Amino acid sequence: MIEFRNVTKQFPDGTVAVDGFSLVIPSRQFTVFVGSSGCGKTTILRMINRMVEPTSGQVLIDDHDVATGDAVRLRRSIGYVMQQSGLLPHRRVIDNVATVPYLTGVSKKKGRQEAFGLLRTVGLDESLAYRYPAQLSGGQQQRVGVARALAVDPNILLMDEPFGAVDPLVRAELQTELLRLQRDLDKTVVFVTHDIDEAFLLGQHVVIFQKGGIIAQQGSPAEILANPASDFVASFIGADRGKRRLRVSDIAADNGELLLVDGNGHPAGVIETDDPRLGAGTGPKSRSVSNKTDQAGDA
Repeated sequence: MIEFRNVTKQFPDGTVAVDGFSLVIPSRQFTVFVGSSGCGKTTILRMINRMVEPTSGQVLIDDHDVATGDAVRLRRSIGYVMQQSGLLPHRRVIDNVATVPYLTGVSKKKGRQEAFGLLRTVGLDESLAYRYPAQLSGGQQQRVGVARALAVDPNILLMDEPFGAVDPLVRAELQTELLRLQRDLDKTVVFVTHDIDEAFLLGQHVVIFQKGGIIAQQGSPAEILANPASDFVASFIGADRGKRRLRVSDIAADNGELLLVDGNGHPAGVIETDDPRLGAGTGPKSRSVSNKTDQAGDA
């Protein structure tokens, strides 16, 4: 469990990024921080591994104040993935993955052996192991970044807008892969994004921020969609514009599937169903084939 107790961060220029912030992040769940730029979410994330030190207050992991230990040791025990992957350009992929194990005294032979397994874990072919980062696509680089973060088998994985720099198709693939990894590895993941759709897709526990590190609302995607806590939240998730209210269109697909549209009449997805109450369908009963539809189903 990660806990923030009355944490404040004031930078040397006098800017107060976070003021009196308190939050409990549950263990072995996927928690997403979401908010617009400058709301303090990245500052809060980086306090967990002491890349940013709080001005006052406490950050605790399993009731242990992180400020009382060695910062370098703490960082090496926590996985961290950033937006641009942060790979070392002069090192081959296999050695990028094994960076932290090397630093902790693991031999090159053992580090590389374990790194090969991690490449498979994140869905990369071993043939990429001896390439340099510049020889990889953006999506492949991000997968290498995730593999490197997992190299010490951390209980906590921090991810700071890791998919923000890749194209939409690659981003969707990486999101799917990350959900699979969370199911398989059962880590405590804290993920930062400015994209509410990504937050609702990935997060079991979603924290919506306003400026100054103020929590506007937290809860499951279903709870937030069903009951926005304020006009700010309703606006942020698009509920005030009808974005989250889906209805069945009068237009049906040729195969009998039902087309869903949002409050503005824009297509949002289709539902496969054999339920006669919703109309004849040919496909198996399913939640949806669309992220937006998935979110509406939760509501």
